[in-house]
Amino acid sequence: MAEVKLLGLWYSPFCHRVEWALKIKGVEYEFIEEDLQNKSPLLLESNPVHKKIPVLIHNGKPICESMVIVEYIDETFEGPSILPKHPYDRAIARFWVKFFEDKGSAVGRSFFHESDKAKEELCEMLKILDNELKDKKFFVGDKFGFADIAANFLGLWMGVLEEATGVFLVPREKFPNFCAWRDEYINCSQNKEYLPSRNELLAYFKGRFQAATASSDAK
Repeated sequence: MAEVKLLGLWYSPFCHRVEWALKIKGVEYEFIEEDLQNKSPLLLESNPVHKKIPVLIHNGKPICESMVIVEYIDETFEGPSILPKHPYDRAIARFWVKFFEDKGSAVGRSFFHESDKAKEELCEMLKILDNELKDKKFFVGDKFGFADIAANFLGLWMGVLEEATGVFLVPREKFPNFCAWRDEYINCSQNKEYLPSRNELLAYFKGRFQAATASSDAK
């Protein structure tokens, strides 16, 4: 029996990518919640380069970076394929993953730093995605896969942040195709069982933003 541990944070979209892949493959694993203000020796030892989560530890060997881990899980464990089987489709999926990695920080900066530049970057990113998703259910092919997992912060977390902050950046009339994909992401029966509790995420981020506001007001 393989020993699988995942070092992470329950509210992190990056950790959830890995959990999703493990659940798709039916892999049993131990989730170890980290404290980023007091990182464990295991985390520092397992990811000495970046000292970040998530880290997957498989039979004592650590693997870092969420989408690298997802590929590792797909190649290592039996079960439904996560990456597309055709080489061209795999290349397209990896292209979109790279796109999300390059552009995705604009989401967090739009909410946590209230940056106008970040909001402009986010708008441009959504325009590209809205055009790409025209007449498409998912990013590659007709089933949920590798690229959609990489976009989980857009599929669920961004909507949670909008509600938590009251800052709504994704009007349906402006990005109809993207919003249709997001609806499918949240409501599709094959996805629902893998999603974290939206209510718990919302409560966490509301508390975080309220604390930040109170701290700012006290200065």
